[in-house]
Amino acid sequence: MRTLDVAPDEMVSDRLREELLAHVGVYGINVRRGGAKLILSREAPPAVHGAVDLSDRSWSRLIMDAMAVLTRTEDRVLRVSGSSLMDPNIVIEIVLEERPLRLAVVDFAGRIFVLSLLISLVTATLVFLTLQWMLVRPMRRITDSMTAFREDPEDAQRIFKPSHRTDEIGVAQRELTNMKGALRAALQQKAHLAALGTAVAKINHDLRGILSSALVVSDRLEGSEDPDVRRVKPTLVSAIDRAVGLCSDTLDYVRQEEITLRRERVALAPLVADVADGVAGSGGAETEIQNQVNNGLEVNGDRDQLFRVMTNLTRNAAEAGADHVCVTAKTQGDMVEIAIRDDGPGLPARAREKLFRPFEGSVRAGGTGLGLAIARELARNHGGLSLVDSSENGTEFRLTLPAS
Repeated sequence: MRTLDVAPDEMVSDRLREELLAHVGVYGINVRRGGAKLILSREAPPAVHGAVDLSDRSWSRLIMDAMAVLTRTEDRVLRVSGSSLMDPNIVIEIVLEERPLRLAVVDFAGRIFVLSLLISLVTATLVFLTLQWMLVRPMRRITDSMTAFREDPEDAQRIFKPSHRTDEIGVAQRELTNMKGALRAALQQKAHLAALGTAVAKINHDLRGILSSALVVSDRLEGSEDPDVRRVKPTLVSAIDRAVGLCSDTLDYVRQEEITLRRERVALAPLVADVADGVAGSGGAETEIQNQVNNGLEVNGDRDQLFRVMTNLTRNAAEAGADHVCVTAKTQGDMVEIAIRDDGPGLPARAREKLFRPFEGSVRAGGTGLGLAIARELARNHGGLSLVDSSENGTEFRLTLPAS
């Protein structure tokens, strides 16, 4: 346009016109300024196949046009119009081929692709190194420590020192270290208790034999005519019986291994009747066991183990001084809840706090508390055993079993 402005009468020669058009790479230029129009065109311009107006183009439309240029294969001639960047009042139209424009767009897209690829590679490398340093290495350290700890849990050298990180990885390291320390201490305590249990079992076995011999000897005192001997004989026999019972309970608890269930359909009412007969035959004849379980109610479990559990509970009630023990059962969904209620004096507060702890939860003087501890272990394999209530009006236990 500046060339036309400085040309005489705004006219240029044919040679200059061709040079100008060839330099710009277009077939024609049309400049409208106010009411004036300047035209620079070849003598025989080609036919125009499309028009593009750049005065009002959104970015989405420009992207769509660029994609159309990239995908179009035929050669076209376009008329492109738009306002001048130097003077918005000047409108410029040019006629040009689309092919050079497509080649330029393809070249620009290729350079953008290469640049984007380089940026992606650099970003991916930084992300990889960051993840490797911040996540992968700490997690590998945690997994290696867990594997080493599994091979030898009692080796203190296999407990690694956690870092000072405050994120989730640091919390996981510290919690894992604490868990390993607690587990190692528990394993050591278990090993010590196992050794102690073996020693106690051996001592109790020998002591039980000695007490049995003493019981046989005490039976010979039955025919003694000495009034002092006849007076102390029941006390002596009772003490020996208690000592033998303590040895038997301790041996049963120490020898107890993983309990294997032999599940079957167990009729509950006959089971309670057998329990009542067993308790009456073992010295609990003064206590009435009321069997209020509906006939036909069945549970799924090991009959022998259930017999032991209910015998322990009813015998404890009889030994505590209960006159009546009532056994009822009801179905709750797919479980059966068995309530064992007595009218005894109830459990002391100290006994309730340590009820199922061996050697701590006994109510009777001289008792070991092993009966309830073993009963709870047996019941846990079926469903559960819990203390529902205990007061001066009596005590109630609840045994939960799967329905048949």
